[in-house]
Amino acid sequence: MSNEQTTLRIEKLESLRSQGVPVYPERFTRNYELYEASSLEDGTSGVLVAGRIMGIRQFNKFSFITISDIQGNLQLLLKKEEVGEQAYNDFIHFFDIGDFIGVEGNMYSTKTNEKTLRIENYVFLGKALHTLPDKWHGLSNIDTRYRQRYLDLMMTKETQNRMLMRVKLVRAVRRFLEEKNFLEVETPVLQHTSSGALARPFRTYHNSLDTELNLRIAPETYLKRLIVGGFTKIFEFAKCFRNEGVSPQHLQEFTMVEGYAAYWNYEDTMALMREMILYVLKQTFNTTVIKIQGQTIDFSLEWNVVSFRDLILKDTGIDIDLYSNVNDLYRETKRKDIYLEHENIETLGRGNFIDLLYKKMCRPQLIKPTFLIKHPIDLSPLARANNDSPEISDRFQLVVNGAEIINAYSELVDPVEQRKRLETQATLKSGGDLEAMEMDEDYLLAMEYGMPPISGWGFGIERLLMVLTDSETIKDCILFPLTKKI
Repeated sequence: MSNEQTTLRIEKLESLRSQGVPVYPERFTRNYELYEASSLEDGTSGVLVAGRIMGIRQFNKFSFITISDIQGNLQLLLKKEEVGEQAYNDFIHFFDIGDFIGVEGNMYSTKTNEKTLRIENYVFLGKALHTLPDKWHGLSNIDTRYRQRYLDLMMTKETQNRMLMRVKLVRAVRRFLEEKNFLEVETPVLQHTSSGALARPFRTYHNSLDTELNLRIAPETYLKRLIVGGFTKIFEFAKCFRNEGVSPQHLQEFTMVEGYAAYWNYEDTMALMREMILYVLKQTFNTTVIKIQGQTIDFSLEWNVVSFRDLILKDTGIDIDLYSNVNDLYRETKRKDIYLEHENIETLGRGNFIDLLYKKMCRPQLIKPTFLIKHPIDLSPLARANNDSPEISDRFQLVVNGAEIINAYSELVDPVEQRKRLETQATLKSGGDLEAMEMDEDYLLAMEYGMPPISGWGFGIERLLMVLTDSETIKDCILFPLTKKI
């Protein structure tokens, strides 16, 4: 804090302090939020508001001041003849853009019809020791926007709006599920095994227990333990951690909403998720019609339903059902001049290889809401096999704008079958597939005590927000994205 501007601001602070002005006062009583005050009728008196000064336009005997917070802003009028010469000069001398001010006054509209509060009294509420970024250029440095998100929130209207939408979206999801009689629960972040998804975990160490632990990659197996324990409809807003590569669609720390319903199948969940998305759109955007990639999409229209096999066949000409061996499938993709990028492609099991093929060749083309069904069973180690075709799972994903935003299953509840599948996953893991699942004896024990039919779902709040707001990167959908240490 050695620059000239900061030195000047500190001098002003010390000068105020020497005059007995509380420079960091305890509180200020407000009777309106800024967004409320900006819609008050002219003549409303006794209005008490506070905010950060974001603009000062100084004239000879009066000044227009703009104050703001995350939800709104308000113009203030400070006139020398109305507050007195001393108070007017003190403002000009001691206040800077970035400082906090509390004011009392009455409302009127300017000639340009802008709602404005005429200040009768004001009080100093806090000094900013750094100058804010230039209002007109904003924060053009992307790295700064992520590292110093508080500046981004101050300066960038788009960021403010998106983060407020996130708040609304979370509230809407929670309200919807509660109204459907789902109970909100919490399960552990620190886990002995990394079950519930195909992903690489973050590892940590518990000193007192002298044991290695994982940060959870999903809450799935603990939520299912609760179904064993007698819960029938549950959900969790779960912070999850996946030690994956950085990409515009992935976060290493994200918020997953996961839920389960006893006695349901995946088709029941499909109906619930469609209803939830429509509810969330109405609550967050006041419409079911939004623009994505220049296309107007009405989510209230019927959604496409397509099978994994049919989609891959359409986009690549490869019928995955003809290749039960991953090596044969790999050779066929090369024969078709399809080159898939992966650091250890030879170590992938058939399921993860097919997933890689789908993600490169098919998923980017799915713009309108599409339910993708009938996934290969080896891609779904915790999903129930289909009664008629045991090599596929009773599962769906909702894909919008080339991004998977919901994943759901009819759950596997047969402990003997689950053991076999986890053994296969453990073999893949020991062979070098770092995203394969570990053996989870504790979860298998819970299953052996008996499970009812179950259907469950999971989706990331950030991914959903990214798609619905047509954001370029998922980092724009989280308040404090992880950045590399300087």
